Amino acid sequence: MELLDIALSLDVINSGVSLKGGNCPRSPPHFSITLFYFYKYCGQRPGFIVKAGMKLTLLLLQILFFSLDLVSCAYGEYVFIYSGFAHNNITLDGAAMVTANGLLDITNGSTRLNGHAFYPTPLPFCNFSSGLVQSFSTSFVFGVQSTYPSQGFTFFIAPSKNFSSALPVQFLGLLNSENNGDMKNQIFAVEFDSIKNIEFQDINNNHVGFDINSLISVDSYPAGFYDDKDGIFSNLTITSSEAMQVWVDYNGDIAQISVTMAPMGMAKPLKPLGSANRNLSSVLSEMAYVGFSSAAGRDNTRHYILGWSFGLNSAAPSIDITSLPKMPHFEPKARSKILEIILPIATAVSILSVGTIILLLVRRHLRYSEVREDWEVEFGPHRFSFRDLFHATEGFKDKNLLGIGGFGRVYRGVLPASKLDIAVKRVSHDSKQGMKEFVAEVVSIGRLQHRNIVHLLGYCRRKGELFLVYDYIPKGSLDKYLYG
Repeated sequence: MELLDIALSLDVINSGVSLKGGNCPRSPPHFSITLFYFYKYCGQRPGFIVKAGMKLTLLLLQILFFSLDLVSCAYGEYVFIYSGFAHNNITLDGAAMVTANGLLDITNGSTRLNGHAFYPTPLPFCNFSSGLVQSFSTSFVFGVQSTYPSQGFTFFIAPSKNFSSALPVQFLGLLNSENNGDMKNQIFAVEFDSIKNIEFQDINNNHVGFDINSLISVDSYPAGFYDDKDGIFSNLTITSSEAMQVWVDYNGDIAQISVTMAPMGMAKPLKPLGSANRNLSSVLSEMAYVGFSSAAGRDNTRHYILGWSFGLNSAAPSIDITSLPKMPHFEPKARSKILEIILPIATAVSILSVGTIILLLVRRHLRYSEVREDWEVEFGPHRFSFRDLFHATEGFKDKNLLGIGGFGRVYRGVLPASKLDIAVKRVSHDSKQGMKEFVAEVVSIGRLQHRNIVHLLGYCRRKGELFLVYDYIPKGSLDKYLYG
């Protein structure tokens, strides 16, 4: 008799669901579903009925027939509507709150926090006999106010109201890094995101996506709508602070999900924003909750839901937008006057500095650039870089000048690497002797090894000038050779 007592003493809770069809127009789902499981229990245990006696058998048969009638009601039409959320039965979690004028604020302006709002009771999405998800539709009006691009929000269907492990920011208060993509989640969501997260392969920073157990959307669409007259696509900016209406429809017969958007006050466009063939029967649990989730990042963002309607095996009721609460006036934070002055100046200084550095590097490169021609390979002396000769002579300063000859000036220097004393003859541009001939002549002399002839170490060519490098000999032979 214990099971019978339990069945007859069911706690019938008014869930606020309007149930159409059958013989129980206002029966709440808890009563129907509990009697359904009672019916299953008795059906699986026929001996229980036999042992109870004839009177108990008759009583149980009456209960079974009544339960069968309630089961048929369990597959009826569940419909609800919120025209604002003040004084309405809705479950809130985390940062979610209802404002004084009846707006559902999912994130309440907090940073790095999750917010959730649920319809209080689970709904029988799956047909218990076939296991298929039944058709459903929902519509809601939302508005997002944010100074900067921010994390978005979702409409979701989930098996539980426990989202304690969900992370904020890019995880939208729905999943975390460990369970993202796990089929055990049994979550379907439609995301409205205004940040392009590379991690989740987002198509852009203003999109709508279908999410199945993962925040990597299986289908994504740029946020907007198609005009009924010409079919032209118009963009809608999710964070525009303007109210927009959304319709989400699932056809259980053909397993097709679609989403449609429009500015608030516009009739539902004939062409949806996007539709896809996605069978949710392998995704959703038999009983599931519907609601909204969001998670703020570093910026102060408000995700408002103005009104919401839902229908299971029925079209979602139309929302009377004239009865919805108004969104608060929003103005982006004004920039500091100091910032407005300093920022352009800092930008200009940065550009000027970068330009100056580039110019100096180019000039430095040109300063030390050298000319090389094919004929130079004919000669044996080593070629020095102009940079080495420039540093060896301290920039050809007059204090290192040894003398002036017929073809140019001679400077004393010390090579930076070897610390070798050298004499550098700088041939002037107006020299009458051809450079090739002069080099050939000097090279041929330099090949001669004689104690009375100074040794030619090498040369350098740059911008029409020729630099000849000799061993530096303080007395005698250098002067005789160079100026004799």
